[in-house]
Formats: sequence, structure tokens, C-alpha cells
Amino acid sequence: PPLKVRATHPDCSIVLYFQEQEAKCLEIIRSESQMPAHPGRPGQQGCLTEWDGVSCWSAVPVGQSRAVTCPNILHIFKKSKALIQRNCTESGWSFPSPPYYNACELEAIGSNNDTEAKASYFVTMKVLYTCGYSTSLAALFLAVGIFSCFRKLYCTRNFIHIHFFTSFILRGAAVFIKDAVLFSDESIDHCTMSTVNCKAAITFFQYSVLANFYWLLVEGMYLQTLLLLTFTSDKRYIWWYILIGWGVPMLTVCVWVVTRLQYDNHGCWDDYTSLYWWVIKAPILLAIFVNFLIFLNVTRMLAQKIRSPGISKNYKQQYMRLTKSTLLLIPLFGVHYVVFALFPEHIGVDARLYFELVLGSYQGFLVALLYCFLNGEVQAEIKRNWGKWQSSMESNVFNLATQDFTA
Repeated sequence: PPLKVRATHPDCSIVLYFQEQEAKCLEIIRSESQMPAHPGRPGQQGCLTEWDGVSCWSAVPVGQSRAVTCPNILHIFKKSKALIQRNCTESGWSFPSPPYYNACELEAIGSNNDTEAKASYFVTMKVLYTCGYSTSLAALFLAVGIFSCFRKLYCTRNFIHIHFFTSFILRGAAVFIKDAVLFSDESIDHCTMSTVNCKAAITFFQYSVLANFYWLLVEGMYLQTLLLLTFTSDKRYIWWYILIGWGVPMLTVCVWVVTRLQYDNHGCWDDYTSLYWWVIKAPILLAIFVNFLIFLNVTRMLAQKIRSPGISKNYKQQYMRLTKSTLLLIPLFGVHYVVFALFPEHIGVDARLYFELVLGSYQGFLVALLYCFLNGEVQAEIKRNWGKWQSSMESNVFNLATQDFTA
């Protein structure tokens, strides 16, 4: 069947296609070399099976010929019924007739301006998501520091937030590590790159993405638990949350690594065309859709509580604040990922890249902003400690001045 170039890097798909064809041809050559009689052995005049860099030519006796068609690669070669022929002579294989460049016509490719525009586009994308992840990492580290420093902020809710922030930190760090390993050296052939460092970077990246999605799920589960338990938290659930947030991704990634090592250990494991990619993709889709259902259920429960005549005005205001926060948390629940969840990887690549790289890179900053910097409890604690620090400083200055005066 025609090769459908639908990986993240289409050029690599072409390279891998020819590598697979060459591997099959070399396997035929090895098997023929072990046979007791075939063209090329004593008493058997003929041409051996040969790979010419494009096609595999099967062994034939002298005086016969072989014919092949152009490589059937979608979007690279135009469909052509022309045959390329080679004859087996006493001196070996003849040259292909007609030559590949005459028989196989390439599809029209973009001009140099198009190529430069695409290169500029990807450079711009990288600059944008680098700025986004840098901003998010700075905000997330500050938010974790705030929750860790003030003892009055120690509670189950903020403990979950810290883990959630950590998953975003790991995801941002994984992006930078992946870029450094895969694209730091332009002389490296990324299509055939298959080093331990490369695979380790991709594995860490996949774990970080999975952990991020599952701590996103934990945040949704915790919000639903708060509503069901009438804002009464239960610390017994915290270990289940940790098991879901860190344990499920670890188990999934371990299964994926073992699967790739056993059945698909080629390249840098960064291709999304392999069937084994579903080992990672299926749990992510599960987390997304469960979170979406939780979001709908939370919205339904909040609407019921707000409309209830038995709720006091203070509780209604509290529910209204939760409703507004929930509506702001739509991107955090991964709802926008649902748009791309069921589409193949090659559809809407530009929009997918924009949402997942550019907008996704600022998601950590948005999380820190909503859960920490705009949190009234956090703001009050910072003001209280700032006031205590100012009073302490003024007291120290007064004591020093008094000591100098009395001395």
C-alpha cells in the first residue's frame, strides 16, 4: 500500500521507508547466500539479488531481465505505470532503463520561499513555547515556594496543588531536555538517531505528560469530592490521589518502554505512527474524557446548589466564586484537548502545534495564577507575614538605635 506520510517529521518517514525496504532486501540476500544453489555460485551463471538504493532486484540467470515500478510513496512520487528494467548480463546487472529520474516524476514541491516560510514558522513556534515554558517554570517554582514556606497554608487542597505544580514543572523541564538532546547538534541524523540518551529523554517526556494529565484529573476529582462532602476534606484520600497522579503514569510508561524494547526498538521512540503509541495515548484520552465528565458533573452540582432556596446568601456567594473558578479552569481540565483527541495525528497539524506547544506552554503560569497568586487565602497570609516582617524590622532598628543612645 502507498506509504502515508503522517508522522511529526515527514522527511523521516521517507527515510524509514527506504530503510525498511533495504532491510527486507538484505534479508533476502542473506537467505540466498545460505542456499546450496543460486545464481552466482559455481555452476550457476546469473546476477545476485541487489539493492541499488531505491529498489530491490531479485536474482535472475544471465540473459533474463527484471522490471520494477517507481517507489509507491504518497505525496512524493506521482502515480506512474512506467516500468524500470534491468538486464542480467555476463558482467552483471545493467543500468536501470529508463533511469529513475526519468521514469519516476516527483510531486510538485513548494518553492524556496515556502521552505523559508516554514522554517521561520517553526523557529517562531520554538521561541514562543520557550518563552511560555520559562514563564511557567518561574511562576510555578514561586508558587511551590509560597505553599511550602507558610505553615498556615498546609492542607490537603494545597498539598494537591503542589503536586499539580510539580507535574507542570516536570513537563516544562522535559520539553527543554528533549530539545537539547534531539536538536542541539544539527549534524545529527534525527531520522536514524537511536541512542540511550535520546530514548531516556523521550521516556521522561512521556512520563511528565502523563503525570500532568493525571494530576489534572486529581484536581477535578478533588473538586468533586469537596462538593460531595460539603467542603469537608478527608486526608485518607490523599494517598489514593498520589497513587493516581504519579503511580498510574509510572506503570503506563514502564509498560510502554518494555513494549518498545521488545517489539519496536528503532529510532528515538518519538514517532507517533506506531501502534504502540496507543499504550501512551489511550490512558491520556481516558484521563481527558473522565475529567470532562467530572467538569460537567461539577457544573451541574454547582448550578443545583446555587438555585436551592435553602442555601444562605454567604454560601451562594461561595458557590458563585466556585462556579467562576470552574469556568476559568476549563482549559485546565483539558477540555480543549478533546477537540483533537479522536483525530489522526496528521490532521490539523498547525492548529495542534499551536494549542499543544504555544498555549500549552503558558498553562503552568495560568495554574499558578489561579491556584496561588489570585488565591485570597494566599494573599492574606503573604500580607500578614509581610506586616510581621516590617514590624520586626522596625523593632530591630529601634533596639539598635536605643542601644547606641544608651551606650
